[in-house]
Amino acid sequence: MEITPLVWGITIAVTIAFFVYEFFAHVRKPHEPSIGESARWSAFYIGLALIFGVVIGLIPGWGWVYSGEYFAGYLTEKALSIDNLFVFLIVMTGFAVPKKYQQKVLMIGIVIALIMRGAFIAVGAALIENFSWIFYVFGALLLFLAYRQAFAHGESDPANGKFMQFVRRILPVSDEYNGDKLTVKKAGKRFVTPMLLVIIAIGFVDLIFAVDSIPAIYGLTNEAYIVFTANAFALMGLRQLYFLIGGLLERLVYLAQGLAVILAFIGVKLVLHAMHVNELPFINGGEPMLWAPEIPIWFSLLFIAATIVVATVASLAKTRRDRDRELDAGAPTSTPSPAETKEHR
Repeated sequence: MEITPLVWGITIAVTIAFFVYEFFAHVRKPHEPSIGESARWSAFYIGLALIFGVVIGLIPGWGWVYSGEYFAGYLTEKALSIDNLFVFLIVMTGFAVPKKYQQKVLMIGIVIALIMRGAFIAVGAALIENFSWIFYVFGALLLFLAYRQAFAHGESDPANGKFMQFVRRILPVSDEYNGDKLTVKKAGKRFVTPMLLVIIAIGFVDLIFAVDSIPAIYGLTNEAYIVFTANAFALMGLRQLYFLIGGLLERLVYLAQGLAVILAFIGVKLVLHAMHVNELPFINGGEPMLWAPEIPIWFSLLFIAATIVVATVASLAKTRRDRDRELDAGAPTSTPSPAETKEHR
């Protein structure tokens, strides 16, 4: 897949233009978007992502194999981004961010995520180009992340975790928000507002998710251009999706397990590919293990899509059963808090 510097330049420029438009058209003036506005823009960005995948298949020299890799990568990154949204929800709940300012926080968080993923993409491409053994490392990392996603209970409240406690110790923090300002001056002394702490927490979360995201998509394609565009399209419209499915996020109780299955699958795929391109002298005498099966991209695409569907349906079925059980017992129904739901997951 040949990508000229001109194509790269146009792609990056268009991506930046979309985010600039988002800021000036929707985010600059604080407000809580309506369901209708969120639905329209979510549909627009998802439709745009799907059209781009078809375009990849139609361009001579690119073709449907790369199109399949893009769609598999896009689905994986979108699923990981929704999990990212859940943590954003926990952060903003923990910091009690007013709803009319949540758009700005989300926008900044998404831009930070794109920048971090862009850096990881460049590093990953360089490593793959020069060191074939990196596929072993990526595969092992994804298997570890899959285990952590499925079984390890992380920090349930990033707003009050150890990292944020450290930040509060080194920065003078005011007790209340001052509009969407990041700093405020009181009695001649400069304080940071909780808004800045929220952005720091979001940036820290983005760094962690970039570690999950980039090895996962490099398990589906070696093309840096596909990795970048799949990530960019997965992040576009994420702000609107947050407001559209905010209530649904808390019902996706099996999302973590579904993502764990996807990460483990891609981890195995990476290890099998590493065996095919093996050059490590202490493994099979430095010779490729061509007998190892290669998982085709069409199977990866179907497996990832099916896993997302099963995790979503199972989550909604469980929350409905739990609600019906509460009704049968005569107990008042309640929606779990984001932190409680994350702990369950």
